[in-house]
Amino acid sequence: MGITSVAGVPVNEHHTATCHCGAVELRLHLPNGIVEPRRCDCSVCRRRGAIAATVAEDGLRVVRGGEQLRLYQFNTHVAEHWFCGVCGIYTHHRRRSNPREFGYNVACLEGINPFALGEVPTNDGVHHPADRE
Repeated sequence: MGITSVAGVPVNEHHTATCHCGAVELRLHLPNGIVEPRRCDCSVCRRRGAIAATVAEDGLRVVRGGEQLRLYQFNTHVAEHWFCGVCGIYTHHRRRSNPREFGYNVACLEGINPFALGEVPTNDGVHHPADRE
């Protein structure tokens, strides 16, 4: 199960997430709240510093601003890192460890303060399991 409220603020089953300028809006299906909140220490995640959580592939829909989204890929080019081309905020990414899931920026959830999550674990992205053979 995930976190269904943050500092008393409910995480709605269908929750809106937006970039800073509002050009990009996502609709997330979060029946279990915020699932697996984490940071990552890979080269791109440690620079962006966001807390990401997991949503099923069919649980994320771009409602507005798809034309504003920009894609960044590196290394294996499996993960797709999406950000707003207007304000630059990272909104979501297709997960490299499971391409049928997305990670989303918890700070983009409307009404949710990611700092209220408390201690958030850090994944070892430097030694990613997909890099091992």
